[in-house]
Amino acid sequence: MSKVVSVIPAKPLQVIRGLPVESKKRVCAYCRVSTDTDEQLSSYEAQVTYYEEYIKKRPDWEFAGIYADEGITGTNTKNRTEFNRMIDDCLTGRIDLIVTKSISRFARNTLDCLKYVRMLKDKGVAIFFEKENIDTMDSKGEVLLTILSSLAQDESRSISENSRWGIVRRFQQGKVRVNHKKFIGYDKDENGELVINKQEAAIVRRVFTEYLAGKGCKAIGKGLERDGILTATGKKVWHESVIMKMLQNEKYAGDALLQKTITVDFLTHKRVINKGYVPQYFVENNHPAIIAKETFQAVQTEMERRSKLMGGDKARSRYTSKYPFSGKIFCNECGAAFRRKSWGVGKYKKYVWICRTRDEQGPNGCSMQAVDEDKLREAFVRVMNRLITDKDTFVARMTENIEKVFTEQASAIDVAAIGGRLEELRTEIGALVRLNLTAGIDDDIYAEEYSRIAGEIEVLRSKRAGVMQAETMRQEMRGRLREIARVLRDMDSVREFDEELFGMLVERIRVINLVQVEFVLQSGVGVVEIL
Repeated sequence: MSKVVSVIPAKPLQVIRGLPVESKKRVCAYCRVSTDTDEQLSSYEAQVTYYEEYIKKRPDWEFAGIYADEGITGTNTKNRTEFNRMIDDCLTGRIDLIVTKSISRFARNTLDCLKYVRMLKDKGVAIFFEKENIDTMDSKGEVLLTILSSLAQDESRSISENSRWGIVRRFQQGKVRVNHKKFIGYDKDENGELVINKQEAAIVRRVFTEYLAGKGCKAIGKGLERDGILTATGKKVWHESVIMKMLQNEKYAGDALLQKTITVDFLTHKRVINKGYVPQYFVENNHPAIIAKETFQAVQTEMERRSKLMGGDKARSRYTSKYPFSGKIFCNECGAAFRRKSWGVGKYKKYVWICRTRDEQGPNGCSMQAVDEDKLREAFVRVMNRLITDKDTFVARMTENIEKVFTEQASAIDVAAIGGRLEELRTEIGALVRLNLTAGIDDDIYAEEYSRIAGEIEVLRSKRAGVMQAETMRQEMRGRLREIARVLRDMDSVREFDEELFGMLVERIRVINLVQVEFVLQSGVGVVEIL
């Protein structure tokens, strides 16, 4: 198979900061004029007066002072005493917001401007550029940072940026470098290409199979330890986090996701996980796969299901499932999950599944009655035999339904056209910012044009993300369908309840009433059965 490289688009930066909420923001102003002419010094004095009144009239602001540099060039910050004092006060937590007339007043050197905007934003300090009507903490400010980053890279021409460009170019070409020494399952041949290590690959397959069979990461790790199997680094202990990373590693399916981490500031070289801040590059069929793509996708779906059931991402590795129906039975009346309970004693003892709302609040909370566990098992066996009897028709109907749903939902939006328009808008907004930095533009005209372009960028990004998400869902559903078809094709009949088969094929059970349930398969297709 040939390599297929697709771009996973960037999304707007969303920075959530856990800073304490104060009753009033401590706000200062920064003023500057560039020459010693009487006219401009008069302008400087007017700025000081204006901003002091501007800040004090806001009831939700606390006046934190005026920082003003007279008659000093803005080309660099070296000799700007007041500016540097203001930055120090921001870094020591004395200021929450800086108000200044324009970007050119704050800094005429794009590199310096970007440096201080990012430095202060990292400390939770915002800058409001009045002329441009931009707050560095809002979405328009994010677009501004993108443009300033581009301008700063153009100005710096640094070796590190040239190196980064080379890395990105390799990403775009699908050239992958993998440190296989901490990557169980693969070795490298004499040409530096990944090749499967058969002994280690068996361990990888075991981990994926056991997870889909219902085991949690801790249980899988303990099993490997009991069998004396060592980790990729030769350690005896298999931590839950190691198992989780294996299950999330797309390289086991033969693919490679590039640019998982990024340098957020080329000045400090600080790196963070790339959560959509910049494009990522997904290289399909980069190397031999140990795990089928359908199996890998099934694991990701199961992770998401367990995460929702247990209450978030942190619970994923802690998930355990003692019973095959755990987390898969839901009430048609109130939507709550069912829990397992024992009724009776001795030879009359049996297990039932009851709606949590009904169990905790009684019939006033939910009228749904409990269902017998043995009847659920028998119902699944009957459903499987019905599907096996007419497997070809059933698979064809599922395929038709899936394609019909996505055809109806498919957007006429051309992703390539959106990408082209986004590039045009980025060029436009870059030119606008450059023009304002160098020549200055009428305040109202600049604000209106900037808002128009930034707004269209946000709308197009959202549309493109929606289209690509729909296509991802389509591919995921097709993968599930292929897995179901494979299982049905290899079976003649089912005589008793099979926990592994149930876990592989059934996404959830919807209890309609005391005698009727619906088995919703991993393909999304539901099959109703009488208990």
